Amino acid sequence: MSKNKKHFSSVFIYASIIVGILVILGAVFPDQFGNISGAIGTWVTETFGWYYMTTFTFILFFSIFLGLSPIGKLKLGKPNDKPEFNTISWLTMLFSAGMGIGLVFYGSSEPISHYLAPPNADPETQAALAEAMRSSFLHYGLHPWAVYGIIALTLAYSQFRKGELGLISKTLRPILGDKVDGPIGDIVDVLAVFATIIGVAVSLGVGAIQINGGLNYLFDVPNNIWMQGVIIAVATVLFLISAWIGLSKGMQYLSNLNMILAALLCLAVLILGPTLLILNMIPSAAGDYFNTLIFNSLDPAPLNEQKHEWMQEWTIYYWGWWMSWSPFVGIFIARVSRGRSIREFILAVLFVPTVVSFLWFSSFGLTGIDTAQSVPQIFDMPPETQLFGIFNEMPWGIVFSIIALVLILSFFVTSADAATFVLGMQTAFGTLHPKNYIKITWGISLSTIAFVLLLSGGETGLEALQSAAIISALPFSLVVILMTIAFFKDAEKERKYLGYALTPNKKRIKEYEEQTKDEENDTNQE
Repeated sequence: MSKNKKHFSSVFIYASIIVGILVILGAVFPDQFGNISGAIGTWVTETFGWYYMTTFTFILFFSIFLGLSPIGKLKLGKPNDKPEFNTISWLTMLFSAGMGIGLVFYGSSEPISHYLAPPNADPETQAALAEAMRSSFLHYGLHPWAVYGIIALTLAYSQFRKGELGLISKTLRPILGDKVDGPIGDIVDVLAVFATIIGVAVSLGVGAIQINGGLNYLFDVPNNIWMQGVIIAVATVLFLISAWIGLSKGMQYLSNLNMILAALLCLAVLILGPTLLILNMIPSAAGDYFNTLIFNSLDPAPLNEQKHEWMQEWTIYYWGWWMSWSPFVGIFIARVSRGRSIREFILAVLFVPTVVSFLWFSSFGLTGIDTAQSVPQIFDMPPETQLFGIFNEMPWGIVFSIIALVLILSFFVTSADAATFVLGMQTAFGTLHPKNYIKITWGISLSTIAFVLLLSGGETGLEALQSAAIISALPFSLVVILMTIAFFKDAEKERKYLGYALTPNKKRIKEYEEQTKDEENDTNQE
């Protein structure tokens, strides 16, 4: 028990000190902090763009390989474990935590931006439209979910099948041995906690700004720091209630609500927008995406200045951002995926969110571009208000705008709820059931950090922490690579032992199941 307390204290204290220093610097010296962080972030994206692209591509194709290989037959848990959540709730929970709020805000604004400033084509042409859809698919398609998935897969396998604690550091035991129980393990866990805190705090601040922008556009609500503080306070109360209720009720119900509202909104846009164009562009853009997947996954555009600058602003930035979010989303997905086979897990995590993203960006992106071509002032709106400007030109626009605000707030709450669980889990020695007071402490801390940054630095402070998230992704990417190697080493060893191949060794499998059952009975008796 003393060891557990020591580990809890070290990870919690180290992460708190680092975040505290950043918050103080951002509050006292917002301009200098923003400039320095921005310069370092720019240097990272320009210097390591090739590394990010290679790493993401390797993880993607390695994930597909795992799903197709005999390793895919292994279960994330003991042989007799059953999934805790039904399949629909499971899918909605992982999707809501992963990038739900990003889809609502950037479903229209990102394709519009690419249409106005494409990577290769001339702006505002048919070629630019095709590139806009393909680029949006690339950023929200297979790549980010492969990174989320490999972390979740590795952690779930280590925790539920091997009996390790629910900490990222423990997944490295196959290659680092008992060193993961010491300072090296602490460093790994602090990196994960730090990335989660920074990513979520920035998300809460940006979400508050964007919700405020929508309320200002629709109802002329004041757009200022104090209104954003009220929005953060309301969202905090809601996600703390959800966190108190627990995953099986609060998070599950909210996630299901998210998907119902999102489905209704997407269906309405599909019907009221340029329906025939959308239906034709979905397979066309998807085919373009898959046809160019390998090239665009590996091309940092060293000989194409236009595309290179575009990639620094978009693709490389996204890859760093997704990497910085990956410990948070990966840990949460692992928590809700016990009892799934590796093959089922990979197929669901990779392809279900990707298909939804394709449908979403096709509907909202094409409707946005089509509407803006008739109402050019939409092109000039900031990203946080473009969606509401588009709805304003549609029948029942005010209804759709209100639904969008509710959906944004709901995604806001579910992401923060998941973050409080992950932070509680990582700072309470990997427990699957962190105490409510720990989750509430982290929830209040996240909201306070977000508001202090808005109060002290506004958008500058948030941009500085976004750069910090990009910077933190660089060392954590090394951890992800080590996790991948450690998982494959351990899983391949077990695959060979069980004789998993085209013709499984049924005798070995039966022996393993009986041995596992005996161990569970002994544990229950104790």
